[in-house]
Formats: sequence, structure tokens, C-alpha cells
Amino acid sequence: MTGSSGTPVSAAAATEALSEPWRVLADTVCAAYKTGGMVKGGEFVAKIIDAAEAVQHHPDIELRYGSVHLVLTTHSAHRLTEADVGLANTISAIAADLDLQPLPAPPARFDLAVDALDIAGVRPFWKAVLGYRDEPENPHIDLTDPAGILPGIWFQQMGEARTERNRLHVDLWVPHDVVEDRIAAAVDAGGQLVTDEFAPEWWVLADPEGNEVCLCTWQNRD
Repeated sequence: MTGSSGTPVSAAAATEALSEPWRVLADTVCAAYKTGGMVKGGEFVAKIIDAAEAVQHHPDIELRYGSVHLVLTTHSAHRLTEADVGLANTISAIAADLDLQPLPAPPARFDLAVDALDIAGVRPFWKAVLGYRDEPENPHIDLTDPAGILPGIWFQQMGEARTERNRLHVDLWVPHDVVEDRIAAAVDAGGQLVTDEFAPEWWVLADPEGNEVCLCTWQNRD
């Protein structure tokens, strides 16, 4: 979360400016570090809080037993800003001072897409059943979990009913530099590449029974 806006920055520019292990995922930058335990993790989090308070720009922080997971975005702008990049690089320096290493797996994020003929008709159901809230000013997500834990929901307009495919699919945001390997692994595991028509923004894959997932990157979105 954040109380400042900062100067907008493109995903490409953020990718160039970010230190390891930060990655751009949609309108966020994400990283995760190994801590080995709660005490070291707590020390890391305390130093992050001090740095965040100093610039009045605040990350979402998840403290687990052996790791700390971080997400930065400028909520007031619904996009990345220089404030996100600056604090991310400060956090990297804090981690280096504490001899912390990033988790070996790159960060990822997933959203749920609902294909609908009548979005206005189905949206209230999903809002009610999930206990979500509207995000009218967010260009990327339509409904979000008030606690910020569950995945976001967005609605995709359908032109006509399609009975041959599912009407729900997962959007999995991955770093741009791992997406090709992820596609290859999915195909090797029995899946299929449905289309790369929209690459490098997203690729559509499906499992052996046709259940679909879109692998998404920041590329070509600015």
C-alpha cells in the first residue's frame, strides 16, 4: 500500500531499473527472500518498515516462517511509479546487508477471468459470493478481495456463447524472462499451446482436457 503517487514509470523502464530479484508482474513489482526463520524475517521486515516510513511509500509484506514476500505498486495511480522502483531497490540493499538470498523460484501472480455475455448481469453474483469489492478506477481488475489475499477478478466480454470451452480461466502473471521456459514445461507435462496470437502480452495454454490458462507478461502493454 502507499500514500504517495510518484512519477509514472513504464514496465520496461522499471524492469531496466530494478535490482535483483525484483520482477514486474502486471501493475506490481514483486520479490521474495529466504530468511531461515521468524527472527531474521522480523528483523528484515522492521528495516523495511523504517525505509518505507522514511519515504511514505509502503509495500505489502507477507512474513512466513522461512521467507518474506513483498509486493509494491502505487495504488492511487493504479500503476507503477518511480516510488515503487526506488523502494524496491532500497529493500534489495537491506537484504544484502542482512546476507539474505532471494527464493530460487521467480515470483508469480494469478488473477481469475470470467468470460461473460452480460457482464453487468454476472458481476454482482461474483462480488456477493466472494465478498469482494468493486475497483471502478483500476484498469486491470474489476473486483478484489478486501483483505488483499485472494486473486483479483476481471470480466472478459464475449461476443457469443461458446459451449466448447470453459467460461473461467486463470491468468498467471510471470516474469518476462521465464515465460518461454514455463510454456515449454507445460507442453512437456501434457498441455498444449492453444495460441500465441497475443504474445508477448499473453499466451493461451490448456491442459489435456481443455482447461485454459493464460501466461501473461508486462511486455507490449505500455
